[in-house]
Amino acid sequence: MSPDVRRASGILLHPTSLPGPHGIGDLGEAAQEFLEFLSSSGQGLWQVLPLGPTGYGDSPYACFSSFAGNPLLINLDALRAWGLLDARDLAGIPRFSADSVDYGAVYEWKIPLLRKAASAFLDSSDKTLNDRFGGFRAKARWLPDFSLFMALKAAFGGGAWNRAWDRDIALRDCSALERWRTELADAAKKEEVIQFFFFQQWEAVRRAAAGRGIRIVGDMPIFAAEDSADVWANRGLFLLDENGHPTLVAGVPPDYFSSTGQLWGNPLYDWDALKREGFSLWVEKLKSALEMYDFLRIDHFRGFESCWAVTASLPTAERGKWMRVPGVELFEAVKLALGDAPIVAEDLGVITPEVEALRERFGFPGMRILQFAFDKGEAGILSSDNRFLPHNHARDCVVYTGTHDNDTTMGWYESRTPEERAYLDRYADSRQDNPAWRLIRMAMASVAGFCVIPLQDVLVLGRDARMNMPGTVGSNWRWRFAPGLLSDALARRLRGMSELYGRA
Repeated sequence: MSPDVRRASGILLHPTSLPGPHGIGDLGEAAQEFLEFLSSSGQGLWQVLPLGPTGYGDSPYACFSSFAGNPLLINLDALRAWGLLDARDLAGIPRFSADSVDYGAVYEWKIPLLRKAASAFLDSSDKTLNDRFGGFRAKARWLPDFSLFMALKAAFGGGAWNRAWDRDIALRDCSALERWRTELADAAKKEEVIQFFFFQQWEAVRRAAAGRGIRIVGDMPIFAAEDSADVWANRGLFLLDENGHPTLVAGVPPDYFSSTGQLWGNPLYDWDALKREGFSLWVEKLKSALEMYDFLRIDHFRGFESCWAVTASLPTAERGKWMRVPGVELFEAVKLALGDAPIVAEDLGVITPEVEALRERFGFPGMRILQFAFDKGEAGILSSDNRFLPHNHARDCVVYTGTHDNDTTMGWYESRTPEERAYLDRYADSRQDNPAWRLIRMAMASVAGFCVIPLQDVLVLGRDARMNMPGTVGSNWRWRFAPGLLSDALARRLRGMSELYGRA
C-alpha cells in the first residue's frame, strides 16, 4: 500500500445480498443501514462485486457492459418518491424469498416497473431532473451503444448479438444501425433513463459512504462477456471471426478450484489492435470505474502479463496455452492518462515472477487469502513458507479470510483434514473462538494495509451462505442476509477488534 493510504478494515458484501422486500438487495434504505453498521463498527471499507447488468448465469463477472449499472439494483421506493411510480405499482409484491435471489422472477416483476418509471420520467417537466439527465447523457459516452444494444436484445427475444440478431445489425452495418436507431428510439431512450436512475442512486450511496469516512472498493473483471455491448461495439478489439464468434476464449488451467481448469468463454482481446489505439478502451473503462469507486480490484490480474488462451471449440480449459500480453505498455498508457490509479491486483492462481514484477512496477497491492494459508493445496504440504500465512504478508497487500469464490470460513473449516485443523490451532494459539472469528482476528492483526472480511464470516455462517462455486452455473450469486443480523453487539465486537489492531 502507498504510505499515504491509512490502515483500514472493512466488509465484502455485494448489494444484491442486502435485505428488503423486492426479492433482491438494492441501493435504497438497506444500503444506507449497512453503511451505518460499517460506521458504528469502525469499518472504513465496503467492497462490492462488479455492479454491471448481469446476463446468463447472473454472474457479476459476465455483464452486458463494463460501464453500465445493474437495473435490478435500483430502489423502487426512491422512484416512487420522485413521483414516477405510485402505491398501486408497488402493491401485490410477489412472495420473494428473503434469503435467496430468484433473478428470473425479480427481472420479470421489476423491469416492467422500471420501464414504466422511465416512461413517466420522459413525460415529466421536472427541470432539475431533466437537467441532471442531460448532464449524465453528455458525460456517459458509452451510453448510446449500450442503450441500443439492450433495445436490440429485447427486439430479438433476448438472444446473443452474434447468434440471434440479423447479420447486418450484428455486424453494425451503417444503414442497419441508422434504421434500428430510428425504429428503437423510444426503447433505447428508456434504457438511458434506467441507467440514469442507477447512477443517481449509486452516487447517493457514495455520498453517504464518504460522509461516514467509508471508502468503497469496486471490482472489475479483466475480460468482457461475449454477449456484451463492449464486444458488439468494438469487434475489432477482440479475437473474433467474420461472424463475430470468438476464435480464442479465456480461462485458467487446472488449479485449486478445478481439476480441468476453468473455461470462462470470454473472447480474448486483440492486444495488437488495442495497442494501436493507445489502449483507449481500457483507459475509458478504468476512468469510468474510478469515478464510481475509491479503489478498484481487478479480477485475474495475471492476465495482464499472459492469459490462458483456449480454442473456442474445446469443451474444457486443459488444452490451452499462455499468450503474452503487453501489460507494461497498457499500464504506462493508463498512468499517463489517469495518474497513479488506486488499483488492487487479484494475484491469485498461477503467479509467475513476471506477474509479480508487473504488479510491483506499478505499485498495485496484491491479495492474501487466509483460507489458503491452512490448506495443503496442490503441493500437499503445510509450510511456514506459505505466502498466505500472516507472518509472510507485506504492507502492500489486502488480506481476506476468503473471497466470493471461496466457501465461507465455517464451511471451509468443516472440510479441513485433522492435520489442517491442528495446524490452524497451533498457529492461532486460541481455541476459545469459532474458526471464522479466529481468521478474522488474524486478518485484523496482519501487517497488510487493508483487511476485508466477507459478511458471511462476520455472521459465522456455513456453506449455505456461499456466494459462488467457480466452474458451476445455476445456484450462484443468490445469497442474502436476513434483517436484524447486524446487531449493536456485533458492531461493538467488530469495532473492538479494529481498534485493537489499529484499523478503526
